[in-house]
Amino acid sequence: MKRIIFTEDAPAPIGPYSQAVEQNGMLFISGQIPVDPSTGSIVSGGVTEQTDQVMKNIKAIIKAAGFGNDLSKILKCTIFLNDMSLFKDMNAVYGTYFPTDPPARAAFAVKELPLSVMVEIEAVAMM
Repeated sequence: MKRIIFTEDAPAPIGPYSQAVEQNGMLFISGQIPVDPSTGSIVSGGVTEQTDQVMKNIKAIIKAAGFGNDLSKILKCTIFLNDMSLFKDMNAVYGTYFPTDPPARAAFAVKELPLSVMVEIEAVAMM
C-alpha cells in the first residue's frame, strides 16, 4: 500500500509532489534542495553549505518514514548540480554522510535548478 511521507523537519514541497512515497519497503525521496525547513529560505553560502542542508533534509525524511536515524538504508542517490565545477566540493560534504558502504549514485550538471539553487539530490531507500 502506497504511503505518503511528510515531515516538518524537511522543506514542504514547492509543487505537486510528495517529500517521499513508501511502498513495499521501498522509499522514494523527491529531489531535495537546500531549503532550511525552519526558515523556508535557501541556506546562505556555497555548494558546501547547500549540500549539507540537502543531506539534512534527506535524513529528516528517512527518519520520518521510520527508516532509522541514519542514511544507511539509502540504495541510490541522483545528484543534480547547476555547474559540474561544483562536484569536488559537493562530493566532500556528501561523503561525510556515507563514511562506509555508500549507495550507488549518479551526478549530472543541469542547466538550472528550482529556486536557482546549486544542488538537488533525490534518493531511493529500502527498509
